[in-house]
Amino acid sequence: MEQQIKVGISSCVLGEKVRFDSGHKISKFVTKELFPYFEFVPICPEVGSGMTVPRPTIRLVSDEDRIALVETKDASNDHTDQVVSYSKEKVRQLMQDDLCGYIVCAKSPTCGMERVKVYKKGGAESVGVGLFTSELMRAMPWLPVEEDGRLNDPVLKENFITRVYALNDFYQSVGSAPTRGKIVAFHSRYKLILMAHHPLSYKTLGKLVANIKDYDIIDFYQIYREGFMSAIAHRASRKNNTNVLMHLQGYFKRSLDKSEKQELRQVIDDYRVGLLPLLAPLTLIKHYLSAHPDAYLSEQTYLEPYPQELRLRYGL
Repeated sequence: MEQQIKVGISSCVLGEKVRFDSGHKISKFVTKELFPYFEFVPICPEVGSGMTVPRPTIRLVSDEDRIALVETKDASNDHTDQVVSYSKEKVRQLMQDDLCGYIVCAKSPTCGMERVKVYKKGGAESVGVGLFTSELMRAMPWLPVEEDGRLNDPVLKENFITRVYALNDFYQSVGSAPTRGKIVAFHSRYKLILMAHHPLSYKTLGKLVANIKDYDIIDFYQIYREGFMSAIAHRASRKNNTNVLMHLQGYFKRSLDKSEKQELRQVIDDYRVGLLPLLAPLTLIKHYLSAHPDAYLSEQTYLEPYPQELRLRYGL
């Protein structure tokens, strides 16, 4: 069995009873669908930094100088320094670990990724990021991070899983001793994914890779990793996917007969207007590819960016 992909996760989302009320926020998608594929690294910054279970509720408050993490009923009990200190140390450890993604607990003052309430004097509110997740995203801007609740959205879910598998593939392909050849080969396999996710980045990363010899390889590795992961964080639109499918169709113009070409055109068009999911034209293209092999297309990750058993393209 192949090695599982390492993904960080808020402990409560995995079902651990670490919340302020001794409860959890278990995600069935995580525990049922993803568990066979990922090795989860559970972390609770609140418990990890020394808070008890159960514990008083906490929230983020803002003054002119900083955002602080304090107890809701007694703001003089300030937990900011201990949580920030724990977060910095934990993230430092995670950076040595080839982590390929992170699932955080929504709205949490330590783990939330967006729209976390930040209270101000006078009762006004703004939104921010949980203290731990803020440190995580600052230190590892290339890392796919998503909230548990947003994984119920089929498009966000598919995008997150694509990014996790792509980053794992990058680490497996390039390894701890990156070379120009390894990075160029990886980039070549992801051309169609880049085209689907962000055509502008497809062009800029193509130019970057063409000039790889001008860079120190370690510098290039870091620049490319961040640029590539930022590009595929853009969600692949129906329009961009249609362009990629038409690009793929062009590879079969000499090998398909008239009725097969017509069938492929029709299935792509039905996807374009929303009558069929992305899976339909891709299944047909894979069928034609098995009958008419093409070395370049066969290595394109776009055709299978993650195990089919995850069934993520049914809803796209």
